[in-house]
Amino acid sequence: MGNYLFKLAALTTTALLLQACGGDAQTAAGGAAEPQQTYEWKLVTTWPKNFPALGRAPELLAEKVEAMSNGRMKIRVYGDGELVPALEVFDAVSAGTAEIGHGAAYYWKGKVPEAQFFSVLPFGMNGQEMQAWIQYGGGMELWEELYVPFNLIPMSSGSTGVQMGGWFNKEINSKEDFRGLKMRIPGLAQDILSRLGGVPVNMPGSELFTALQTGVLDATEWVGPYNDLAFGLYEIADYYYYPGWHEPGAIIEFTFNKQKFEALPADLQEILRTAVEAVALGMTNEFLARNALSLQELEENHGVVPRQFPEDLLHELNTIAQEEIDKLADLSPMGARIHQSYREFEASMSEYQDVSEEAYTRARKL
Repeated sequence: MGNYLFKLAALTTTALLLQACGGDAQTAAGGAAEPQQTYEWKLVTTWPKNFPALGRAPELLAEKVEAMSNGRMKIRVYGDGELVPALEVFDAVSAGTAEIGHGAAYYWKGKVPEAQFFSVLPFGMNGQEMQAWIQYGGGMELWEELYVPFNLIPMSSGSTGVQMGGWFNKEINSKEDFRGLKMRIPGLAQDILSRLGGVPVNMPGSELFTALQTGVLDATEWVGPYNDLAFGLYEIADYYYYPGWHEPGAIIEFTFNKQKFEALPADLQEILRTAVEAVALGMTNEFLARNALSLQELEENHGVVPRQFPEDLLHELNTIAQEEIDKLADLSPMGARIHQSYREFEASMSEYQDVSEEAYTRARKL
């Protein structure tokens, strides 16, 4: 009996040790544990590699996913042009050339014009309002449905916040000053510029400095002081305008190849979603913090004097913008549904903001 109790105690101790170390019955019995499958994915972006905020976000995603998955998933990030050109990211992920993309939905305007609702609309909702609509106002379900035919799953990567109006080599005092102006500007703002007689250009950020320097462009918008400082745009443009009427809070997106994402184990899918949420919050906060500091640097160290667009010009631009937004409803039944959802949420936000954010901002300046 004593020998039996001794053996039982020994077996019990061994089992407890194995449990504490993550062992299982199969391993305890001498069987080999099944090795877990590992994944090596590619992520392509529309930004220069490691560019502040925009370029760092996909790198942070890769770091978080590898850490949270204990090395089961590794993601290699490719910057603009390293694997595919910036404006071909959508197609590359759709086809499976890369499993993940990072960009902005309005870049796919020529392929999926309704996608512009999920990036930013001129004089539309700001970044905070957009995030609320996407997460709690039905926007996410519509966005996912829109991308199904392209074998893609979209996720928000955060917001740039309200952008600046852009860098110009001439003064802008009225809508007539846009006539003949060659300007890099994305999304629905291209249609507005065209209506004013301007020449919109869709161009990745990596080409802006040279294009503005050589006269290929007369003006360009990019994001805000943080990224504008990094590109050195203050060196080659005479005027810096605000506010960014064309981009009141652009939403940046991650896109996942739907077939490959859904083939992942459930825990890795959740790790990816959780990592995206963390990166999105971090990028949004980074833009707000760094834009403020970078604007100070532009003003104090580089002599930049921001100029406000005239109010009558902003009013005219807004009038045209609302007409162009409403045209998106006529593109397709899907466009009509997204337009209705967007407009209804925008109206509720406008009413609430009057007595919350906007009221507080006014009060703070009294």
